[in-house]
Amino acid sequence: MLANYLIGLREGLEAGLIVGILVAYLGKLGRRDLLGRLWIGIGIAIAISLGVGAALTWGPYALTFQAQEILGGALSLVAVAMVTWMIFWMGTHGAGLSRELRGQVDAAIDRSWIAIVVLGALSVGREGIETALFVWANVSGGSDPVVGTTGALLGILTAFVISWGISRGLVRFNLSVFFTWTGLFLILVAAGVLAYGIGDLQEASVIPGWGTHAYTLAGVVPPGSWIDTVLGGIFNFTPEPTWAQVIGWLAYVAVTVTLYLRLLHRRRSPAGRGASAASVSRPAPAPASSTAN
Repeated sequence: MLANYLIGLREGLEAGLIVGILVAYLGKLGRRDLLGRLWIGIGIAIAISLGVGAALTWGPYALTFQAQEILGGALSLVAVAMVTWMIFWMGTHGAGLSRELRGQVDAAIDRSWIAIVVLGALSVGREGIETALFVWANVSGGSDPVVGTTGALLGILTAFVISWGISRGLVRFNLSVFFTWTGLFLILVAAGVLAYGIGDLQEASVIPGWGTHAYTLAGVVPPGSWIDTVLGGIFNFTPEPTWAQVIGWLAYVAVTVTLYLRLLHRRRSPAGRGASAASVSRPAPAPASSTAN
């Protein structure tokens, strides 16, 4: 539940900040008449995200067991790729996000009214689809579906409250620190999803090595115990991983954490500090302050 709560919170905050910037900039331009079109686009994005979640949840039941394992493994890998991209994208584009979005609004206004709808849908749709895919991958790895989905919804609700508080100047939230630490945490969560996806593909005979365990921790973490449930629900932990799962997990963590720490080091260099803000306050009068890394 914790992993899904954090992914819902992080993605919800990203979406909330983006919406806040778009709404504030349209207000600054005196084009509040376009807000309705923006909200239509956001509504379309939410509907598509819910549709993706429903398709992932109920669609595979019509498939054979092998097809379900192949689909589950492939989508787990896609979820890992999308979340990894999201972590690095926010780390590299956070400081210029407000400027980039304002440029997109200007371009959309110059085109046609439908461009505002598309902008709203694309701006929020990415976060929604990422959330649906990653939560599904995490839940399919053994978490209770109701608990996992509830965690994600609570995270999104928390993000909505925080975003509302920021927009009203009621909350000061250090988004730079938040995104930094949740990024590291989600790398470990994504590594577990990757290992689970590899296991699915091995079980479907797409990747060899299923049944050949690298080690067993069943004596330390008994299957079905509370610690096994907690670690499995958060990190997709398995006490008897295959060699491919262990190698995939270690390789992903080693490469991704190294690149992420290098990104943080560059961002905190004198040049990087000059390009970003450490905290967020009220975005309406100064949208750029809402985009701390």
